[in-house]
Amino acid sequence: MKSQAILRLCYSTTRYNPSICTGAATSYQSRRCISLHEYQSKKILNENNLNVQRFQVVDNPQDAKRAGEELMKTIAKELVIKAQVLAGGRGKGTFDSGLKGGVRLTKDPVECGNLVKQMVKHRLVTKQTPPEGVEVQKVMVAEALDIARETYLAILLDRAYGGAVLMGSPMGGVDIEEVAEKHPEQIFTSAIDPKIGLKKDQALDMAKKLGFKDKLADEAADQIMKLYKLFLKYDCTQIEINPFGETPDKRVINFDAKLSFDDNAKFRQTNVFDMEDTAESDQREVEATRAGLNYIGLQGNIGCLVNGAGLAMATMDIIKLHGGQPANFLDVGGGVKEEQVLDAFKILFTDNQVKAVLVNIFGGIVNCAIIANGIEKACKKLGLKIPLVVRLQGTNMDEARRILNQSSFPITAENDFEKAAQKVVSLVKNSSK
Repeated sequence: MKSQAILRLCYSTTRYNPSICTGAATSYQSRRCISLHEYQSKKILNENNLNVQRFQVVDNPQDAKRAGEELMKTIAKELVIKAQVLAGGRGKGTFDSGLKGGVRLTKDPVECGNLVKQMVKHRLVTKQTPPEGVEVQKVMVAEALDIARETYLAILLDRAYGGAVLMGSPMGGVDIEEVAEKHPEQIFTSAIDPKIGLKKDQALDMAKKLGFKDKLADEAADQIMKLYKLFLKYDCTQIEINPFGETPDKRVINFDAKLSFDDNAKFRQTNVFDMEDTAESDQREVEATRAGLNYIGLQGNIGCLVNGAGLAMATMDIIKLHGGQPANFLDVGGGVKEEQVLDAFKILFTDNQVKAVLVNIFGGIVNCAIIANGIEKACKKLGLKIPLVVRLQGTNMDEARRILNQSSFPITAENDFEKAAQKVVSLVKNSSK
């Protein structure tokens, strides 16, 4: 999971498999994507006149019972109670309260309250959570709908095409990558002209390919048109509806939605980005993001501070090659300032598993003297209690070396990449003896 997170930082792609979409290419923009809870995505869809289950969000048993009563009196024949966590596999998860399953069905509002009592403020463990699980803060109480047929629908950016692409499959409710691998003939794509937008006959054609017939095809096409408007309105990079379903009473419902947004449009989409819940995230990664750094925590004991995703990957590889274990991926980027270097060291030095740090900078855009001053400032403010190996090459490297040589801290300077890696690995090994 961590290696995948690093690759997302290095080669930020949309969530779909590029091989699925005709002509799809990879975007190489380093970017952090926000994650929304299910209820947040459905709230956005509902506010834009898209068909979703009626639901309420609660955080205590009393409100859960009341929500269940209201839904059962008005529209629902049965209730579905869903713990709101960002990890998948909720249905088969287990709570530390003893409750099994983060997705439960009931027709009794009282039981709804009892279920929520065993979910809220309790930790849910699934295949995608840490071993200790994540604490549930909110629960969605919704009308339970039967699904007569499941399809898959997505609108996503295709870099090669230079615009949005509509993609669908009549085989929904399952992993779309698996469908693409085993049944590629069941994947349909349709490029959207950015000058014209999504045409009604284009949406209707996709609806029919998904298996919707007669009036339902028209309704499905209407939902697809509304999804495209939402895609533009919120600066989305992807909207994925899985399943895009048909109910026994002949309704088209967006049963589950995953939305991705362009970080470059954050200034326009402040309401969306303010919805991000970082409680389940690694707080080191959260702090790094606030400081404008790209950080992923790993399981090793050698901290890495590097500029550029490629150099970061190479640094971790060479540490591993010489018998060490990288503790993180930390890319400070090309426009790094002294304060950001200090922020980076705060993250590294407060990580108890880090036993040494390797700084590996190639100064092209980056000024090595800025890095050196940042290192000196960090050592003065935080103290230097573990070995620190620094390799600085490129712009202003002579001035940077002068700064480090005059430092009162025991910083090990090394010009050669491989020797720097060997040195930091040996220092960790010697400190553990």
